[in-house]
Amino acid sequence: MLNILNIFQKAILENTIDNNLYTIHDVKKGLRNEDGTGVLIGLTRIADVVGYEKIDGKKVDTEGQLYYRGISIFDLTQNLDKHKICGFEEICFLILFGHLPNQEELDIFMKELQSLYTLPDGFLANNILRYPGMNIMNKMQRSLLMLYDTDENADDCSVENTFKQGLSIIAKMPAMLAYAYQAKAHVLHNESLYIHHPDTNASIAENILRMIRPDCKYTELEAKILDLLLVLHADHGSGNNSTFTNIVVSSTNTDIYSAFSASVGSLKGPRHGGANIANKNMMKAIIDEIGLDASIEDMRNIAHRLLDKDFYDQKGLIYGMGHAVYTLSDPRSVILKQQAQLLAKEKNMEKEFLFYSQFEQVAKEVIYQRKNIHVCSNVDFYSGFVYEMMNIPEDLYSPLFVASRSVGWLAHNIENKLYCNRIVRPAGKYVGETMEYIPMEKR
Repeated sequence: MLNILNIFQKAILENTIDNNLYTIHDVKKGLRNEDGTGVLIGLTRIADVVGYEKIDGKKVDTEGQLYYRGISIFDLTQNLDKHKICGFEEICFLILFGHLPNQEELDIFMKELQSLYTLPDGFLANNILRYPGMNIMNKMQRSLLMLYDTDENADDCSVENTFKQGLSIIAKMPAMLAYAYQAKAHVLHNESLYIHHPDTNASIAENILRMIRPDCKYTELEAKILDLLLVLHADHGSGNNSTFTNIVVSSTNTDIYSAFSASVGSLKGPRHGGANIANKNMMKAIIDEIGLDASIEDMRNIAHRLLDKDFYDQKGLIYGMGHAVYTLSDPRSVILKQQAQLLAKEKNMEKEFLFYSQFEQVAKEVIYQRKNIHVCSNVDFYSGFVYEMMNIPEDLYSPLFVASRSVGWLAHNIENKLYCNRIVRPAGKYVGETMEYIPMEKR
């Protein structure tokens, strides 16, 4: 019996595009060159992601580097204030203004953000508690679009107004993600409802921890590591999917709430912001299968099984390994691994950390042996483990990415308004047939 799915499936078979046509017409599939490098889509002075060099036209793998406004992420994370938990705010200032703040500038910036923490009157009750979402990322999209209705100048896309709107969104991220989580936990999982007001004297990292926990308590190390995670995720150049989405959408001169909502939708995907959940669940399955005391040979066998589609989700992937740009190392993973080891000691999970560290090395070796390519652990390999050690619910892994990357979205949004100011409109090559219209009675 004919139904709409039959028609759809037949249409798929009749309209396939031969993969060779991408090469024949020199079309960059997924905006990627043949060697896997990204097609250049713009100019930026905000961030640079380095994972390879081009020597005599060939791609040569290198140790990974990430720069915010020309400063190495290694230098930034090693020199953040050791006595205060405000590294993310300092990096926000750097990304938005192009230079590191002095103490007076940082104080002004933090006070401005803190004055914007609270959601508009009635927003919590009417838009979050009344309509809890099954997925926090979807709920954050809706919350962003609801903020549009509270903004008298929502459609003012001038650079100055975009900047003000963006700061307000960044400041409200902790409340939006915390309240969305609490509403879901209460309504869908029958847990007690905890609503803590933002502390206008605390940093964004501190506020996130105190607002998602029933007792508002956290250790200093937890706050410092979450602050570091926000720093590491703050920006990753203009080519990453969610930032590029923001650039594309905002280039139409639509409002910032629509552009940010689109970026959240991008970041929700497991190929982007959801990858740390996939990695954490894979590692749990591996540990359940071979145990924490597994030998290197046991780890090597399970890595082969993953690549052979004979274990976990049968997709042939080792989650947390490999990156679109980084080859020999992901600087974010290198930095986070060091902090994960410290946290593992505090949480009495040193055995688990050792397993992660050993499996990371085994996976690199097995992938090189099988595919003759260098891959490294990316930031997702350790971030899910770190969140787990801090007892942060899995529902919040991707929303925390949103809270951090929002500053990158805002900076690139403004930069493109200032210096490009043209709608993003690439072209696609038509490879179908030309046909004549057939009247209904002749079909």
